[in-house]
Amino acid sequence: MKLHGVDFTSAPSRRKGITIASGQMQRDVLHLEYLQTLSDFTAFDDWLMQPGPWIAGFDLPFSLPRELVEHLQWPSNWPDLMRHLQIQTRAELRLQFKAFCDAREVGNKFAHRATDGPAGSSPSMKWVNPPVAYMLHAGAPRLLDAGVSIPGIYHGDPQRIALEAYPGMVARSITKASYKSDDKSKQTPERRQARELIVAALEAGITLWKVKLDVGSYKTELLEDGSADLLDAVLCMLLAAWAWQRRDQNYGLPEFDALEGWIVGA
Repeated sequence: MKLHGVDFTSAPSRRKGITIASGQMQRDVLHLEYLQTLSDFTAFDDWLMQPGPWIAGFDLPFSLPRELVEHLQWPSNWPDLMRHLQIQTRAELRLQFKAFCDAREVGNKFAHRATDGPAGSSPSMKWVNPPVAYMLHAGAPRLLDAGVSIPGIYHGDPQRIALEAYPGMVARSITKASYKSDDKSKQTPERRQARELIVAALEAGITLWKVKLDVGSYKTELLEDGSADLLDAVLCMLLAAWAWQRRDQNYGLPEFDALEGWIVGA
């Protein structure tokens, strides 16, 4: 089974693209075989259409909180919600989400999905720091267009399985230290040391997910990439591998709201 991890960006470019880690499980060891970066959505859409079988973990939210969807009176099933999102501009999303937040009390501005608690993830309606709402807007409808299957949410091609993944969940289980920055002036030795801790834990298989990773010839690249886009893609691939090991138990997913979705491994 081909396994992938995708570190997504809502505005891919040559400077910062969509980073993909690919590998396979062999004798209970996850082998990293290939790293690539796609600089535009055309390349990403083509990549999604590659024949299966494969399972991929994507670092982007797949949906919105039910509370927000019902408040806005948007479609309450996932495919129709994605189609509705496609016709919204980012500016329109921001205005509607901001109006929702402005009407709520301090400390409870954002609506959350049920998965945010165990995963420690940002609310998928957040448009700043980080702008995950824009990642949802740019990415999740593309999964629908590509016809992939999303367990518990959408029945598409059973040979191409997409799972929502969150690399920060894995990284924080190893170290609370910051391990990345897109600002080159903040790509410090301390952050490199944090990446070293994370990679060492992955190689030893001592994370909560207990998947042992063989990084092959890519170790230096993972450590030297101050943005950690490469490492985040690998962390997403690790969660995809954990799910593959539980493919007969719905990929390790609990029962969850099919509108909201769930982060694999949370």
